[in-house]
Amino acid sequence: MAQPPAPASTGAAQPPAPAAPSTPSLKDKIANFFSGATQKEPQPVTNAQPDVQCPFLDIRQGASTLTFPPPPPDGSNEAMSLKYQGMFVRAARDCAVVNGQMVMRVGVQGRIIVGPAGGAGHIEVPLRIAVVSAPITAPKTVITRLIRIPVTIGANDANVDFTHIEEGLSFPMESGSSDPYVAYIGFDPFGAAAADQAKKPAPAKKPKPAVKPNPNAPTG
Repeated sequence: MAQPPAPASTGAAQPPAPAAPSTPSLKDKIANFFSGATQKEPQPVTNAQPDVQCPFLDIRQGASTLTFPPPPPDGSNEAMSLKYQGMFVRAARDCAVVNGQMVMRVGVQGRIIVGPAGGAGHIEVPLRIAVVSAPITAPKTVITRLIRIPVTIGANDANVDFTHIEEGLSFPMESGSSDPYVAYIGFDPFGAAAADQAKKPAPAKKPKPAVKPNPNAPTG
């Protein structure tokens, strides 16, 4: 006589363990910043004043592209000697007013394109961020920063993206002023070169040779 089948187990199946929360990558944080910074309301900041009008963000005229090496002074086109060319892809900002200070955060995404003479290497992208008041009537720079962004180009890379988020751009808000503020971004290779030159120590002065007495000179 065949044995009856064993009764099915009455124990409920254990649900799978919940996945551990993953730490957001830098790429995710940057994507969240660019998507969140387009909203009209500023990001939450302690002691922040609501309804803040964030300064307009623009690319400085004449500073939208970057070339390695720089173009010749005579303006000639040396396309075949171009190693890399930089360009902006997108930018965003968010703001808050804290204790009478405008506090800005600016994010920039750009791209380095490998030129005919380029290849694998490491470069620094000189990014300038400047906030200007009354840009049309009486422009005045209220804050400026030069940031150097390291970029590594691989042997098989035709282009490489770079991203930078600059925190803590703060400046006082002028009470009663209706003049707008504009935040400019741009490539500033000349400013970077001038800063490097200023860091170099001044050449040491050569001591003047001592004057030897003339034995044939009259003494009386």
